[in-house]
Amino acid sequence: MENKNNLEKGKLVEPANDAATNLRLLFVDALKDIYWAENALVKALPKMRDNATSPALVSAIDDHLAVTVNQVERLEDIFDIIGEEAEGKKCEAMAGLIKEGENILEETVPGPVRDAGIIAAAQKVEHYEIATYGTLVSFARTLGENDAAEILAQTLSEEKEADTLLSDVANGSVNADASSEDE
Repeated sequence: MENKNNLEKGKLVEPANDAATNLRLLFVDALKDIYWAENALVKALPKMRDNATSPALVSAIDDHLAVTVNQVERLEDIFDIIGEEAEGKKCEAMAGLIKEGENILEETVPGPVRDAGIIAAAQKVEHYEIATYGTLVSFARTLGENDAAEILAQTLSEEKEADTLLSDVANGSVNADASSEDE
């Protein structure tokens, strides 16, 4: 009775007709979400690379693009392992992060300042992916999907490596070069 009263008062959200009713459905839904996100990144990363000027940043983006293509393939393998069709569901978070990255390109001039902005946008993406893959690993382990969990853990490790590499590029020269643009 209390939940019904809370729903009427606007405290509780009425679930959609296709809302997840168990952890497995939530897991599959999250896989569809990150599958869409990774495919969107495969399309977005070349634009970021083409607008970067730091050779280290260009290289880091190129390397991560190749890794992301492999991650998409691994997600397809996971869908096979768990007996589900590989299909994406629009990831509003990733769509927003990609849009934010495009805005940074428009709001910065080419050179070190834009490179610093690209790194900032890319790290936001990496942090989102780290959070998502960490959750998916946990869900997979809880559900006894150990093969899927191992693959997801590999991707989680790659996302952490990408974030570290971006920090290294930023701290290696890009941020200092961007700072000197003010002088």
